Amino acid sequence: MKRLVIASMFATGWMGAHAETYTDNARVRNAEPQYENVNVPRNECSSHWIRERDNRVSSERPADRQYGGAIIGGLAGGVLGHQVGGGTGKDAATALGVVLGAIAGDQLANRDQGVRYDDDRYDTTQREVKRCRTVYDTQTRVTGYRVTYEYRGQHYTTFMRTNPGNSLPVRVTVDPIEQ
Repeated sequence: MKRLVIASMFATGWMGAHAETYTDNARVRNAEPQYENVNVPRNECSSHWIRERDNRVSSERPADRQYGGAIIGGLAGGVLGHQVGGGTGKDAATALGVVLGAIAGDQLANRDQGVRYDDDRYDTTQREVKRCRTVYDTQTRVTGYRVTYEYRGQHYTTFMRTNPGNSLPVRVTVDPIEQ
């Protein structure tokens, strides 16, 4: 019994596998292109020229110092030092007052002074600076076609990568209907 069931299943499968298949042409009614937007990156670069001072200084000279502050500070320090102490200590206090007053007066008079550079003597150079950024361009591309076609009075729709033209080859399969 088992052999009979297996043999009938095999025969049914073999007959179904040998169904009639052939190729025919269908009439294309419409081929509508389908689009998609794609962001395509690209680099956008620009060049700028900038001026720079050369690191080499052509002329460097000390700023003009003011000596009036040192003189006035020394005199004031000497007077104040003379007020302190007695005997030979008075002479030492006066000398120390003169030195400290001169230093303090010089610092006050020349506190905003530094080394002065002659700006006309700097060498300037130009160099190119390149700046780049990524820019996205939106492009519209055709991804395929929605094709509506007619075969023997029936309308069908499919998606195809290329435009088929006026006719479309179709595969037709004929299968018997079991009752």
